[in-house]
Amino acid sequence: MIEIYQQKKAIRDQIKAYKKEFSTEELRQKSEQIISNLKTYEAFMKAKTVMLYWSLPDEVYTHALINSLLKTKTVILPTIMDNELVPVQITDIADLHEGKFHILEPKNKEFIGKIDIIVVPGVAFDRCGNRLGRGRGFYDRFLRHQTAETVGIGFNFQLVEKVPTEPNDVKLKKIISENNE
Repeated sequence: MIEIYQQKKAIRDQIKAYKKEFSTEELRQKSEQIISNLKTYEAFMKAKTVMLYWSLPDEVYTHALINSLLKTKTVILPTIMDNELVPVQITDIADLHEGKFHILEPKNKEFIGKIDIIVVPGVAFDRCGNRLGRGRGFYDRFLRHQTAETVGIGFNFQLVEKVPTEPNDVKLKKIISENNE
């Protein structure tokens, strides 16, 4: 276990260093290509209910996508309640407030219904669908109980040879980057 923890920490540190090589504007430009690739992914295009995430400055930028989808799809964002990730529908960007980890979250009640696709952030991904998150396990605990298609989105430099995994880690069906790999 200690070895896996050390491997995960090393990858997190490496990706953090890569991110520092790019300006916010450069990451936004890279994000545009990733979002464009996501929009052409068949499962995303067909989805009526999409779960996304409100991006942090060092993640694939999702704010514009969320705003545009509010007109055409049911949009769900994660909220942290009682140390668990809870899906909550958003109908207006004005409904967001700062949550537990200084991430904007919707204020509404838990969404009860079918989610067609869940777009997941990550620190690193591998080509087998393994994902390395920030280390708190929110997404893994949540995804374990979901039937929706799962897609990780990340920058090319977030794709690594192999993400070390533990039994509780949940594999994603698809990883989309700038190269749409």
